Amino acid sequence: MDFQSSLIFDFQMMKALITDDVHPILTNGLVDLGFSVANRPDLPTDEIIAFAKPYDLVVINSRTHIKAAQMELLPNLRVIARLGSGLEIIDLDEASRRGIRVISAPEGNCQAVAEHALGAILSLFNKLSRADRNVKHGHWEREEHRGLELQGRTIALIGFGHTGQAFARLLHGFDVAIMIYDIIDVDLAEFPKCQKASIGEIQEQASVVSLHVSYNDSIHHLVDQRWINDFSKPFFLINTSRGMVVSLADLIPALQSGKVLGACLDVLENERPTTFTDYEKSLYSQLYQLPNVLLTPHVAGWTVESKEKIAQTILQKTKNWLLDQSDSQNL
Repeated sequence: MDFQSSLIFDFQMMKALITDDVHPILTNGLVDLGFSVANRPDLPTDEIIAFAKPYDLVVINSRTHIKAAQMELLPNLRVIARLGSGLEIIDLDEASRRGIRVISAPEGNCQAVAEHALGAILSLFNKLSRADRNVKHGHWEREEHRGLELQGRTIALIGFGHTGQAFARLLHGFDVAIMIYDIIDVDLAEFPKCQKASIGEIQEQASVVSLHVSYNDSIHHLVDQRWINDFSKPFFLINTSRGMVVSLADLIPALQSGKVLGACLDVLENERPTTFTDYEKSLYSQLYQLPNVLLTPHVAGWTVESKEKIAQTILQKTKNWLLDQSDSQNL
């Protein structure tokens, strides 16, 4: 007996809308589960909610926000599937009130983000981006590009969910001290080189700070002027979490002064350059000119492998939801 026929609860063919480019595993898998699937990654962002009205399952990425007002316009909505991990774009309380299941796939891209963060640290320490540009401009300046070694440094991970843990596993291969801060108590039994630390202890000891937090209003501009100035020594900053966690207006002067030695930012406060205000144009222009900054376009979790893993994770969690529906019918 196949999976679909094993479901006992009775339902008409449900409809699934996919609004991003996904691995075929997800599209084909949903069809096998009995969904009628519309694969529409071409939909303009401002048209997605209206188009999604008849659908039971909507698969979204970070460009689509589904809050209470959007849910009101989606009477058939039963499942929101978030490609990736960030759930700040969804009103979770309202979804729970309406009986809408929210699923995400932090397991799918955590290894990709961890490897990106490690690559960022090594690139900053060894000035790889700067050296590459220098050579391509016809120069051969060795002393100006003398690097640093990671060995013996203290690396602080703020946030220790799927991605923070994946990063810690990579760092275990280096001779470094690893400090962990999370708002919830974490079990470090599998991480013998990690130690829990307060923000104050991190600010006293860390050479590198890597952010792996989920966004909410309480950590808006966590990294601001005061937070930076509380560090006892200059440090490197890696942000692969959410752009709004870091105040660019405060980070840029710190990068210029050397208080922050370098930064890799995969996420920014505004990731749509065509929407920049005049103030943002000036701010980002300053950022782009800094030689100690490495910028990437929100691609830390964007690998060939993660695309497949995310699809597999969403598909499996959809199967689990269908089984839950079947079980509830049998109570």
